[in-house]
Amino acid sequence: MPDLYHTFLKYDIGHLRIVAGLWGLELESNDGDSAAEELASALLDPEPVHETMEVLPPDASAALKSLASSNGKMEWSSFARRFGEIREMGAGKRDRERPHLKPISAAETLFYRGFLAKAFFDTDKGAQEFAYIPEDLLDLLKLGGFEEKKGEPLGRPATPVEKAFEIPASDHILDDATTLLAALRLGKSDWKSDLQLTTLLTAAGLLKKDAPQAEKVKAFLEASRADALNLLIEAWKSSQTFDELRLIPSLACEGEWKNQPQVTREFLMDLVNAIPQNKWWSIPAFVRAIKEKYPDFQRPAGDYDSWFIKRQSDGQYLRGFAYWDQVDGTLVKQFIHTLHWLGMADLASPEEGKEAAAFRMAESMGQKSKVEGKIVVTSNGKVTVSRFFSRAVRYQISRFCEWEEPKADDYQYQVTAHSLAHAKEQGLQASQLLALLVKYTNSTVPPALVKALKQWESHGTEARVKSLLVLRVTRPEIVEELRRSKAGKFLGEVLSPTAVTIKSGAESKVLAALAEMGLLAEIES
Repeated sequence: MPDLYHTFLKYDIGHLRIVAGLWGLELESNDGDSAAEELASALLDPEPVHETMEVLPPDASAALKSLASSNGKMEWSSFARRFGEIREMGAGKRDRERPHLKPISAAETLFYRGFLAKAFFDTDKGAQEFAYIPEDLLDLLKLGGFEEKKGEPLGRPATPVEKAFEIPASDHILDDATTLLAALRLGKSDWKSDLQLTTLLTAAGLLKKDAPQAEKVKAFLEASRADALNLLIEAWKSSQTFDELRLIPSLACEGEWKNQPQVTREFLMDLVNAIPQNKWWSIPAFVRAIKEKYPDFQRPAGDYDSWFIKRQSDGQYLRGFAYWDQVDGTLVKQFIHTLHWLGMADLASPEEGKEAAAFRMAESMGQKSKVEGKIVVTSNGKVTVSRFFSRAVRYQISRFCEWEEPKADDYQYQVTAHSLAHAKEQGLQASQLLALLVKYTNSTVPPALVKALKQWESHGTEARVKSLLVLRVTRPEIVEELRRSKAGKFLGEVLSPTAVTIKSGAESKVLAALAEMGLLAEIES
């Protein structure tokens, strides 16, 4: 950045005299270059710098601290949005209106005191206009400790109302991951895939193009719950592909623009880490504070126009700073919910079912997951596996069974001829399932299920239940006459002299044939 002397060279002698006057100085030089050198030398004295900073209005002092904390440089549109504009005017109008005596903004106050200047600097997106503090003046400010204190938490503690209904963190993500990996391994086309979870498992190397990676999945499933959860957390922290912004359900991101999710994640994590441990913190206040102090936390050069983001509910494009709350503010909330999803943060809301209004960083989930689970098997082939039991074993058992809805902390499975046939297609044998159940239930598998699995291994399916359409008539002659008609080809197995099956979908044909025979029939549901 330019130093104070080279910054002053851009101004006319009238502007330099205004700066000098506000510092209580009187320039002896009448030449612009000489006056710039004289004024720069006078201002770079720690004592007058300290005295001038002490009399700055609070808003100007806050603006200067913010700029100093940004290493003395901030994209102009972002700075002006927070601290106001500087009125553009020529020397004549300036000398007549004397804006330095009634500044309209914190930016204008700093500008006429020489603390603030504007210039174009090169960036990845080309030349951009920045607000800056002259470099040698910035060094003086830093020596005097004139920066925002790092590590101070943003926002405030949660109110009793905000934290009334607590939602503790959990490590359920491990169980959901196990279920998803098993579903993908089984090729369950009807399984509702979770995009967020799929993206995370891909970032962790457990999936590649939605295909489970055998060795890594095995290691993940056999790891302790604490180690497995830590693997997912570390993958999330370092991932450049897990993008919280693009995973917000209410938004659709379109176009070729790119953001930096990992850089954004690190920034927000630093803000969260500054919050006192075990302290409930207000989510709305935290979001507001970020908007006030770091509104461009995810936007390079404060760009709010080139990102095409659409609201899913009505198709409205959310371009411009006016939509900060709907996009950037929503991202902060999404980040906090991701912390909860990963077992890192507890949430709370005013009441059950309401939007989360508070959070606090949770204790290590490794301390909360030492519950021992078990497997229960019934004689009719129902297998119940606790979520706290070995995930590797549940993963294997699930490949032999039909899946039922989980209940609380238990996963429900049903052994059927169809599920065993599907397992056989994947190279699995019923004897392998029996060995698993015997081993992990301490040989308490019901004898009836042992027999059924062994029988199926030897003979396959020995009984079938089918849904049939049955035609019942009052006289055997009707069946015989119908069989001789053109509808005869739709009749199936004879069940009795007055009952015969009908092929699926042929009801209307049979009813029409009966009508031609002078018989009106009805269908019973």
